[in-house]
Amino acid sequence: MMASVAHAADERGPVTNLPLPRFVSLKADEGNVRRGPSLSHRIDWVYTRRNMPLEITAEFGHWRRVRDREGAGGWVHYSLLSGVRTALVEEDMAALRMKPDDGAPINARAEAGVVARLGECGLEWCWVTAGGERGWIRKTALWGVKRDEILE
Repeated sequence: MMASVAHAADERGPVTNLPLPRFVSLKADEGNVRRGPSLSHRIDWVYTRRNMPLEITAEFGHWRRVRDREGAGGWVHYSLLSGVRTALVEEDMAALRMKPDDGAPINARAEAGVVARLGECGLEWCWVTAGGERGWIRKTALWGVKRDEILE
């Protein structure tokens, strides 16, 4: 069992050699989500939220299989994706604090569903910017960053 867990953590995309799964964001205002990795596959739906965080789960040529916060997904052309990291606030009225500490003063609050740009992340906190506001938010309030992920 431990060997399979270790192997999964080391999985790399066959095209980019980047880790799988990994988070990215939607670069375009719209992105067609297809049933398979080509233009000949049917469009199942269209993402319409620029900067929305997505998780890449597979690669095939110029195509990336992604999933969103709800677990829905499909194949998206790589040109519609960006390495800029964003996260979706999951906790309603989540506190953005001046320091990564529960006792620190609150700069602002973010409603559930807000897309925030990620800055650095430690083990428990991430620095985010959203709607002109910024501050430290607990990682547990976000979707789009792994629990053990450190960003500098």
